[in-house]
Amino acid sequence: MDDDAEAPTPDAPRADEDVDRPAEGSDAGGGETDRDGDGSSSARDRSNTDGPSDAGDSSEVGDVAAGDAAADTDADADDAAGTAPEDGTPADVRKYARFKKVDGAQYDRVNDFLRDRTYITAREWAIARLCADFRTETGVEMTKIGENLPELVPFMTDTYTPQAVNQARSSFEDKIRKSGATFLYGAMSGFFTAEELDEMMYEVTEIAKFLLEVEGVDLSVEEELEAEERISSVMREVREASADLRAEELTEDGDDA
Repeated sequence: MDDDAEAPTPDAPRADEDVDRPAEGSDAGGGETDRDGDGSSSARDRSNTDGPSDAGDSSEVGDVAAGDAAADTDADADDAAGTAPEDGTPADVRKYARFKKVDGAQYDRVNDFLRDRTYITAREWAIARLCADFRTETGVEMTKIGENLPELVPFMTDTYTPQAVNQARSSFEDKIRKSGATFLYGAMSGFFTAEELDEMMYEVTEIAKFLLEVEGVDLSVEEELEAEERISSVMREVREASADLRAEELTEDGDDA
């Protein structure tokens, strides 16, 4: 695949306005590089503590880190007083609580887990999530995301420029679009039986739910079962409608002959 070097810069340019458009040909300059497993070069994001040994379940990608009670108390006091901490970290960044289940995990371990099961990399996953969470009426707060990336995501240790953030989000969206088209074609093509399609849907749904849980989404058993049933029902309808369409096409071809 094409290389997409986007090494972070420690001094990301500050901008008051939000950035919400891909900057063609722009990228973070200089710094360390790492391989995301698809030949693309990205920021090497490592922590000094060992991560999960296999990331097969939530315990393997890390548990929720126990916070420092005194630090939390000080942060709450700062918020109540309307003051910012000495390091200037925005309040919404300090309160951001996603990805805590991978606190202490190394970037490479998280990336390997994702690459074994999806087409996205760890940086694309994290930045896409942040872009969804830090969206305002005027756009995505890409400058804030890039400058505070190590504080927002435990396995990211370097800052990114707004352009690098935007490029990672764009890459994520492109991969999701292509993956969706590939999967839907497989479901519509008749390559799989209804039972095989149900089994496939169960497997991919489990992976998707696991990623949501790592992000901090708390799904009840009832919600999980309802989501699985709705997805399976939709996919059965897609397969049946596709089978009818293929049968109509074959009939028309036969009549023309």
